[in-house]
Amino acid sequence: MSIRSERPASAEQIHAALAALAAEPAAEPGKRPEGGGEADRLRLLGRLLAKTEFEITVATRLSEEEEVEDVLETLLGWGEGLEGDPGLAINVVTNRLQRTALQVSEPEAEELPPGREAAFAAVMTAVYALGAQLHAERGDTEGTRQALSGAEEALIDILQGMHDLRVAIGDAPGPEDETDG
Repeated sequence: MSIRSERPASAEQIHAALAALAAEPAAEPGKRPEGGGEADRLRLLGRLLAKTEFEITVATRLSEEEEVEDVLETLLGWGEGLEGDPGLAINVVTNRLQRTALQVSEPEAEELPPGREAAFAAVMTAVYALGAQLHAERGDTEGTRQALSGAEEALIDILQGMHDLRVAIGDAPGPEDETDG
C-alpha cells in the first residue's frame, strides 16, 4: 500500500504551524543557510510531532480514572484525522511504533541496558505482528512468515532482556553463577 498525501504540507506551512505553537526552531544560519526549506521538511515535521505529542501528554496525564476519557477523546480526534481508513491507521501506528522503538533504544548507545533492550523488542514485536497481519490480509504468505519470524525473534529478545534485568538486580543467577555450581 502506497501512502501519499493529497496536499502535503510544505516546509513553510510546517514552520508557520510551529511558530503558531511557539515551537519554531532557532535559526541556524551557519548550519542551514537555506533557512528551513524543503530539505528540512521531515525535521520540521518531527518537531511539530514532538510539540503535538507533548501537548497531548500534558492534556491527558493519567492520574485519575476519569482522565481516561481525555485519552479516548484524543483518540477519536486522531481517527477522524485519518478519515476512518483502517489500512492508513495501521500504517500510521506502525510508523509511530518504529519511531518509539528508535527512541527507546538510545541510538548513540553502544549497548542498551537490559530493560531498554526488552522495551525495544516489545515495540518491535508489535511492529512485526501488525506487519504479519497486513501481509496475511493481502494473501502474502511469504511476507507473513517473515514478519512472524521477526516477531518471534523479538519475543525471545524480550525474555532475554527481562532475564538480564533480573540478573542485574540479583533475582536470577547470571551465566557465571550457573557455571560455578
